[in-house]
Formats: sequence, structure tokens, C-alpha cells
Amino acid sequence: MAQTIFAVIVGILIFDYLVSRALDYLDDSRWSPTLPELLKGIYSEEKYKKAQEYDKENSRFGLITGTFSFIVMLLMLFFDGFAYADELVRIYTNNSIYMAILFFGALTLASSIINAPFGWYSTFVIEEKFGFNKTTLKTYLLDMVKGALLGALIGGGLLSLIVWFYDTLGDNFWVYTWLAVSGFSIFMAMFYTSFIVPIFNKLTPLPDGELRDEIEKYASTQNFDLKNIFVIDGSKRSTKANAYFSGLGSKKSIVLYDTLIENQTKEELVAILAHEVGHYKKKHTQVSIVLSVFQTGITFYIMSLLLGNKELSMALGIEETSFHIGILVFGMLYSPISMVLGIGMNILSRKNEYEADDFAKTTYKAEALESALKKLSVDNLSNLTPHPLNVFLGYSHPTLLQRLENLKK
Repeated sequence: MAQTIFAVIVGILIFDYLVSRALDYLDDSRWSPTLPELLKGIYSEEKYKKAQEYDKENSRFGLITGTFSFIVMLLMLFFDGFAYADELVRIYTNNSIYMAILFFGALTLASSIINAPFGWYSTFVIEEKFGFNKTTLKTYLLDMVKGALLGALIGGGLLSLIVWFYDTLGDNFWVYTWLAVSGFSIFMAMFYTSFIVPIFNKLTPLPDGELRDEIEKYASTQNFDLKNIFVIDGSKRSTKANAYFSGLGSKKSIVLYDTLIENQTKEELVAILAHEVGHYKKKHTQVSIVLSVFQTGITFYIMSLLLGNKELSMALGIEETSFHIGILVFGMLYSPISMVLGIGMNILSRKNEYEADDFAKTTYKAEALESALKKLSVDNLSNLTPHPLNVFLGYSHPTLLQRLENLKK
């Protein structure tokens, strides 16, 4: 049985790797040497060529990093790397909570060190080459340190709580784990902008002026109580622009990147805001949270049925069962199910994006949203003609051309 589980894990890894490479190839094959007719008026010849170079460079880099990660994982499996890490952990402690923290902490640290050169190259070579990078080395290193500390604090805390549930509550541990993780997720959905974002970025209230007046005027026409409008200093890291909605109830807020404000007109910015208001009015955020909580419960229930199985540990060459090895193997085996669920969530997400666009079209100006979306895509050198299979499997948003077509209906 252990050998079968091992073979399935290897098969899943190979399948994931081949699918990723195939999707990259399909996307690359969609590029044309000349500007396609349907993109005229959106991309110039020069910008289209630059977008093509940017996409292909990222694709080549993805091939290198993906192949490297694939090989490392195979080496860890075939040469008992996880068993060796488990042995090292057991030298220092036999406490299940400490073992889990040390085991996953060591793997995370090793992964971070191994992948650090790739992260540096992506930021300071590729993004720099195409004019996106604004990150200084100091900011980059501080982000790494802050991310590691935050991950250790939050991840370590949640992991400790889950292991404690597992050790003390028996078969029903998954219910308490589900409630704890879901509660934390809802908390983060409400307070992410207030607590996490300021650790990495500076948030300032949108100053009084024409833009704020226009935004508040639109919000009032939709009976949308919006007091928290923030500007984030995204330009300290990249020239790429974005905007997002976060929070629930009285904690809801709109965050606009300073790069977005710099490059978009007042009407375009209000149209983007109208799209985000549409998500809230259509209850997309609430529905996504409910579905996420439900999905989390199913995941933990399935996990509870498998964790005590000794065959899971033996599949990695480890004789003694433990929570940290069980959850590691479960995560590998659950990958295909997670992919299928992800496809379903992406289908829902793309539907939500169309609905939010329709809301902005109905309550504000379709032309302003069209113009804003075009600018965002061109400024970010987005691939406007990805392969339909890649869109179906991995895109949370429709393509720009699909959204423009929908706005013209």
C-alpha cells in the first residue's frame, strides 16, 4: 500500500509539471509576429512586441524555476529527504507540536534559501528590464524578513493549535480545526487592510479634492457607505497598478494604488470603483467566504480520515506515524482535488467579474471602464490572447477582450 501511495504522489507531481509546461506552450503559440487585428486600438505595434517579449521571458523563467522545483521534489522523495528531516527533528524533541513546527519551519527555511536567487532574478532582472521594478535592495530584504516573521507567527500559531486539537480532541479534532481556521480567515477578510498591509506598505486616506468628491458622489447614488478610501504606495515596489476592495460591514474599504491614480483619469478611477462596489452589492465577497468555509470543512474532514494511517508515513520511508508527516502526504495527495475545486472557484470568479462590470456599466459609464481596463492591461504588458484552456483552468478573471465584448452588449 505504501508503495502505491508513493507512486500516486510521484504521478501527481509529474502530471502537475507536464500540465504547467503544456499550458505555457499553448500560451506562447498564441502570439503573432504582427499585431492582430482585434488588438489594434488597444496595443501599438511597439507595445505589443514588448508585451510578447515580457511574456516569453517570464515563460522561459517559469520553465527553469518549475523544472528546478520539480527535480528537487523528486530528489526529496526518491532519496528519503523528508525521512531525513523527520529524523533530525526527532533528535531535538518528541513533542508533537514542537516537531511539527520544527519540521515545517526547516522545510520552509530551506525552500526560501534555495528559491531566493530566483526571486531576486525575477525582481531585479526581468521586472527591471521591462521597466516595472522600483524595489530597492533594502525594501526587498525587509519584505523577506517581515514575511518570514509574519509567516512564523501566524503559521506557527495556527499549526500549533491544529496539532493540539489533533492530540487532545480525538476524531472530532477536524471540527474545531475547521472552526478555528474559518474564524481566522473571516477575521483576515475583515482586518487584512488594517493589520497586515501597513506592515509592508504605507496607507494614506485619499485626500480631499475632485477625485474624492466624485467617488463619494457616486457611492451616495448607490447607497454605499464608503468612508475608508486609501491610497497605497505601490510605486515603492513596481510601476504596475491595481485596486482592491477589502473588509466587511463597517470595516469595508477601497484601496487604490498610487500608480493607478497617476495613470488613470478621474472618470476611469470612478469606473474602477464602481466595479468594486458591484462586487459588494452583488455579495460576491460574502458568497466566496461561505464557499471557502464549506470547502475548508470538507478538506479537514477528509484529512481526519487519513491522518492516522501508518501507510502515509511509510510512503515517505518513515516508520513512525506523526501529524506533520501525515499532513504533508495528505497535501500531496489532495492536490488533484484542490485543482478541481480551484477550477470551480475560477469559473465562479469570472462570472462575478462579468457581473461587477455590468454593475459599473449600468450605474456609471461603460466607456470609462473600458478605457480603464485597456490602460491597465497595456501598462502591465498583459497577454490579451491566452489559450482558452489556460483561461478555463487558471484564470480568476476573464480576458480583457472577453470583458470588452461583454461591456458592449
